Amino acid sequence: MGPVLAVLEMNANQLTDASQELVTKAKSLADELGTTAMAVAFGDEIGDAIRTLDVGKVVVIGGPAVTSYASLVYEEALEKVLAELAPALVLLANSTMGMDLGAALAARTGKPMLAYATALAVDDSKQLVATSQVYGGKLLAEVQLPTEGTIVTVIPGSWPASGTSGTPQLEDITAEMVPGVEVVRVMEEDSGADVDITRAEILVSVGRGIQDPENLELAEELAQAIGGAVSCSRPVVDAGWLSRSHQVGKSGKTVKPKLYLALGISGAPEHLQGMKDAELIVAVNSDGKAPIFDVAHFGGTADILDLMPALTERLQGRGQ
Repeated sequence: MGPVLAVLEMNANQLTDASQELVTKAKSLADELGTTAMAVAFGDEIGDAIRTLDVGKVVVIGGPAVTSYASLVYEEALEKVLAELAPALVLLANSTMGMDLGAALAARTGKPMLAYATALAVDDSKQLVATSQVYGGKLLAEVQLPTEGTIVTVIPGSWPASGTSGTPQLEDITAEMVPGVEVVRVMEEDSGADVDITRAEILVSVGRGIQDPENLELAEELAQAIGGAVSCSRPVVDAGWLSRSHQVGKSGKTVKPKLYLALGISGAPEHLQGMKDAELIVAVNSDGKAPIFDVAHFGGTADILDLMPALTERLQGRGQ
């Protein structure tokens, strides 16, 4: 059986959280299947980020062609790596890059692909079983996967990264330029935010229940009083009240704060995907049957426009 291969993504020459999670799963699956875990990464200055990964080998694809992401360049380089390693399973993050590469590799190699995976396990008969979201996360499908090069894109945050380290063998190869392919410009995200919500330990997250953009001031005052940051669900962004950098969910950011205060958020699957792994989830909604209560550790029904100023006043009073 071939190795379990994790395709890694980098941000400023550092592994993304999703990539660290892939390494953890690749190692555990490889141990259960009786094979080895390997990884492949792109870039010329990523040695410090990969030299202690808990895998047997890391293939580093470098050269001028991979300075910026170009799908055809990455696809051709990865196709050659897959042909050499003949992996049993290929894991990618269910990100923009991972979905782009996963579908292309499946088409190029003729291997099956499963997207939106939230769980991967080896059953008692040593068969690989995946759980995947379908219909926008409204249903979960359990699928048995062949260990003959199946490509799987995994939703970030589906399991924690172990943090264990190793001494992998490093193999350097150079990606070739693809004629006619040129990266003209890389557009950086204009966050419009003074804080990275993925790093905040406390989030005051608001949804449709905020009702009016003027009421965001109540959330900001509460966040300041509690020592946190403001985030939101998709309807708030779609209405233009907050920038996308504040959005939590499938099309926003995945967060894991110590406290996630969900105010006026109904709890659509798209949103739950981005915050379900917070250490403590406290939800307040006027609808007692809102899906957010299914994942909340504590919850209650109230008008958040009355609750927020009262809670802010109580918190500020404790500091005096």
